[in-house]
Amino acid sequence: MKLEVLQENFSRALSTASRFASSRAQLPVLGNIYLSAKKNKLLVCSTNLEVSVAISIGAKVSSEGEITIPSRVISELVVNFTPGAIMLNSEKEILEISSSNTNSSVSGMNAVDFPEVPQSLGKTSYSFPKEALLQALSQVVFAASTDETRPILTGVLFLFKKGGLSLVATDGFRLSQKKLQDAGFHQEKKVILPKSALSELARIGIEEQDLKLSFREEDNQVVFGVGDTILSTRILEGDFPEFEKIIPKETNIKVSLDKDDLLRAVKLASVFARDSANIVRFSLKKDGVVIAAESQMAGRQESQVEAKVEGLPTGGFEISFNYRFLEEFLHAVSGGDVNIGLSNENAPGVFTDPSDVNFLHLIMPVRVQV
Repeated sequence: MKLEVLQENFSRALSTASRFASSRAQLPVLGNIYLSAKKNKLLVCSTNLEVSVAISIGAKVSSEGEITIPSRVISELVVNFTPGAIMLNSEKEILEISSSNTNSSVSGMNAVDFPEVPQSLGKTSYSFPKEALLQALSQVVFAASTDETRPILTGVLFLFKKGGLSLVATDGFRLSQKKLQDAGFHQEKKVILPKSALSELARIGIEEQDLKLSFREEDNQVVFGVGDTILSTRILEGDFPEFEKIIPKETNIKVSLDKDDLLRAVKLASVFARDSANIVRFSLKKDGVVIAAESQMAGRQESQVEAKVEGLPTGGFEISFNYRFLEEFLHAVSGGDVNIGLSNENAPGVFTDPSDVNFLHLIMPVRVQV
């Protein structure tokens, strides 16, 4: 393999690929980055067997070939080369990297042992405005579980329906749903994708406007294309909870309040809630909500937040939530107000953004023993 490539482009590709290289000792080649020179292109690939990436950059190829090089070594070398043209030349399992005043020789491994990585989209692909999909993902990914004992809950459900796409995530204590309208789908399909892979989408192809998605049924994978970058991820196997049955069809009590006022009150309460299982208490009044938390060691905090309250029972109403869940939801709200629908102290609270009818969030209340 012999070629010339711009340091700026190569370093950028290596920076992306290095995030997916694995350090698993039982498969040393997964700690390497795969390089392939062909038809005036340099292909840069890496994989951890769950998520893979393939980046294509322009190059002047004199001789085609392939090799794998340790991710950390090549990334740290190339980023410190002077911007401009650099030469790559491989012989057997050695890669020489040189510029006008620098020369490095790096030991690699045979590319034959590197797993196959998808390098292109499938025959049929669907296109999204990139920012719209990333915004939708940011409103659901945080609700996915981090508990690997229930792997299906560590993913996000992509529910494709005619004319739209729903994204859903839950950890069993909360649920987030975002709908994208007119996504161009003509058949129903659902897949569950790891949130670790979805979180990476925001970091690739930053300057690109569109994002494409396709299915590789034969490999049980979904492939995303952003510019010259292909990100592929395995589909999680298992049944996602029947979330539609969890969403209350109606609520008796409706609360409307300013998002920033609520967030400020929750943050104040969190100082004391951290010592008491993260619990903050909502006490509903006619003219607002009292948000409080207390700690036997630290003290007590109480804030009155002005709100419009409808359907309040004669004796008032109290309910408790995990403050961390509230904060993460509020950070995902784009509008200035929040609506909360409540039924009883054991039913999930329904949190919505009145400026975004396609976004819905549920939080299960915390039972407090008096």
